[in-house]
Amino acid sequence: MKNKLKVLRAERDWTQAHLARELDVSRQTINAIETGKYDPSLPLAFRIAAVFDQPIERIFTPDAAPESRPQDH
Repeated sequence: MKNKLKVLRAERDWTQAHLARELDVSRQTINAIETGKYDPSLPLAFRIAAVFDQPIERIFTPDAAPESRPQDH
């Protein structure tokens, strides 16, 4: 899943540690989300959206689905 967490954090001049404190998670969790190594749980995604006052869809977007091959008829 792609996300705009790093951009939103930078716009506020927040460190990963600051955001982690706001969300009551570790800085490593923030880093893992930003680098795409970890997708947050739905409750955490809602907390992130609330902290940035944004809808979840503006912060998180699904990875592009693999192109489906046309079926032969």
